[in-house]
Amino acid sequence: MARERLSMRKISEVLRLEQAGCTIRQIARVCGIGRSTVTKYLERAAVAGFAWPLPADISEAEIEHRLFGERTHVPRRGSRPAPDWARVHDELQEHRNVTLRLLWEEYKKAEPGGYQYSRFCDQYRSWACRLDRCMRQEHVAGEKVFVDYAGDSLCVIDRDSGERRKAYLFVSVLGCSNYTYAQATWTQQLPDWIGAHVRMFGFYGGVTQQTVPDNPKTAVLRACRYDPDLNPTYAEWASHYGTAVIPARRRRPKDKAKVEVGVLLAERWIIAVLRHRVFYSLAELNVAIRELLEKLNLRPFQKLPGTRRERFERLEQATLMPLPATAYEYAEWRQAGVNIDYHVEVERHYYSVPHELVKHRIWVRLTAGQVEFFHQNQRVAAHVRSHQAGGYTTVPEHRPKSHREHLAWPSERILEWVGKSGNACRSVAEQILKNKPFAEQGYRACLGLIRLGQAFGVERLEAACRRAEYYHIASYRSVRSILEQQLDREPLPGEMEERTIINDADHVRGSTYYQRMEESHVV
Repeated sequence: MARERLSMRKISEVLRLEQAGCTIRQIARVCGIGRSTVTKYLERAAVAGFAWPLPADISEAEIEHRLFGERTHVPRRGSRPAPDWARVHDELQEHRNVTLRLLWEEYKKAEPGGYQYSRFCDQYRSWACRLDRCMRQEHVAGEKVFVDYAGDSLCVIDRDSGERRKAYLFVSVLGCSNYTYAQATWTQQLPDWIGAHVRMFGFYGGVTQQTVPDNPKTAVLRACRYDPDLNPTYAEWASHYGTAVIPARRRRPKDKAKVEVGVLLAERWIIAVLRHRVFYSLAELNVAIRELLEKLNLRPFQKLPGTRRERFERLEQATLMPLPATAYEYAEWRQAGVNIDYHVEVERHYYSVPHELVKHRIWVRLTAGQVEFFHQNQRVAAHVRSHQAGGYTTVPEHRPKSHREHLAWPSERILEWVGKSGNACRSVAEQILKNKPFAEQGYRACLGLIRLGQAFGVERLEAACRRAEYYHIASYRSVRSILEQQLDREPLPGEMEERTIINDADHVRGSTYYQRMEESHVV
């Protein structure tokens, strides 16, 4: 009957050629159908009373009805029970080693007259194709979490200044259950990116085996399909939680279709809902986001039973790896060069490393309270972090032996050398040594004072040190500046008053002046 209904579209041509006098063989060759089919059409047309040309007011459905009659459906012999395809789908997602073959064998044990294996697989794939696109990929429970930032932003207003500031929505979606997490951050930079990941796993109460981001610089320094170069901080975070970072391929949104759909839902059910609300702090905004996120996770699926929360609790929660004992402490990694004085500058502070690493490039790990240095994946130095600009943090063992012996001289010997130029010079040197965290760090400045005495003269150096001491600017650079600008030749405020008094005394007439005048008159 299927072939007859397919050939029914050529009935008009068959009748026309038959009316033109063509033989059955010729009609079959022109229409591309069998001679028996042509004969059958002509017989049915004669019974139905059709002849060429066909009536203009007759429809194609009426022609089919008069030629072939009503369609009848023959019931299948021995109807077979269909499996619960939703349960089959859940089993495949929940357990990594469960296969369609195993599920079919279990189905056949319960229903001996059921589908054979090939039919079973075809029926399941037909059922799975009716799901949403985000569910077509089969994800094992606890295997993957997809992360990204939404394209649209939110707004927070400063209560004092009225300034409008953008906030960005971080979104993550679990692969199996579609359980979604979202929070707002001020930026998409590395500290906020890592902080959002830490809170994400805290929200889920466990860790997935893989984390799938896109390719931002906060995640991937150099994108590559086969060997991507991860950001060191992101790689350290992943190592702390025991998850593997598997970046999606560039320009392949299907690799992270889960989070693409999750971002779309977050934009519709969170950002769009909050578009008219006014927030005065990021914390206030995140409270509102958490309320809408709860509603999103409790919304029923359109083509699957249950909700995201229910599927998470039933399928995925127990499969997550446990959280580490402590949350990850944000650490920033950067490269730096070792200066010739075996110190590395980190945010305008200088930290010592072993002198053998001079002129090498090493890695710096910077946390809130510590600075660590790594060379060839080995930690070579660690210091308490200091925020003193221009300061030094030095470990004596990092110096070469000759430097340690040189710096072993007592401070008194240095002061004795400087003191030969005068008391003011010694006083300035004492202040220099006192202002340094370690006295050894001031030895070079004291030796510099001695060099200034050789270049400008001891008397000028002593005058310059008196001026520096008077104005409380006792340092090598201040003394050198005074000498270069010849300010040491000018009197200090106190010395100027004394000179003024001496000069004025020349014009005062004493008692001897009048005595001499009287003697001159007598004469």
